[in-house]
Amino acid sequence: MKHWVKATMVALSVVLAACGGKQEAEPAQAAAEPQVYRMGVNAAFAPFESVGADGKLQGFEIELAQAVADAAGIKVQMSNTPWEGIFNGLSNGDSDFLMSAITITEQRKESMDFTEPYFEATQLVVLPKGKQIANAEALKGMKVSVLTGSTGDTIAQKLLGATSTDIKRFESLELALKELENGGVQASIGDNGVVANFIKYNGADKLDIVEGIDFDKEYYGMAVRKGDQALLDKLNAGIRKVKEDGTFKSIHDKYFGQS
Repeated sequence: MKHWVKATMVALSVVLAACGGKQEAEPAQAAAEPQVYRMGVNAAFAPFESVGADGKLQGFEIELAQAVADAAGIKVQMSNTPWEGIFNGLSNGDSDFLMSAITITEQRKESMDFTEPYFEATQLVVLPKGKQIANAEALKGMKVSVLTGSTGDTIAQKLLGATSTDIKRFESLELALKELENGGVQASIGDNGVVANFIKYNGADKLDIVEGIDFDKEYYGMAVRKGDQALLDKLNAGIRKVKEDGTFKSIHDKYFGQS
């Protein structure tokens, strides 16, 4: 009897030891979700950005921003923001970064930081169909439409005077060009990519680009809050990657033809 009890207890000890020694597998740690950043964009600069018939944002910079975010391992939420408030939105925290055909200038660098440039642009003078001028100085005395706060606005101020009533400012370059179409002004100044796209699809029979007036080249960059080096590094890494792997060229050629 004792031998039977002893054998039973040994067997039970082995079972308990086996149960006690078994460790439950720890659940696999979920992969960290990519950080989400809010991008401010003014969707009134076709072909860079606009609102499609389906209500969704579309355009060169919309696709490029998503490609850069993917390459950088981050997520981006895009918000259509009025141009007049887009920079305030960055400084007060409504946006984490901006991408909206924004020219990198020394003045802007004082209040925000920029990524490496991703697009080269220049300004164009537009006149009614059949009209031409010899140089930019000939704009003096004309009524000129521009996008508020743009490089074209700066050029108009230098030519006509900062307080000139001959400068008519609009919240989008498209509206500025429509004002020229409608005869409200005699000339317009704006970014080459937007101007060329507008004339191609809207004003080929009403507007002409003035040939032979060369303004300084300018470069677009993504803007982040001053001192946000962490985000700046991520965006720059994404820009470099899409340029190296051919993604940038593919998107660029889709909207501007082969370069």
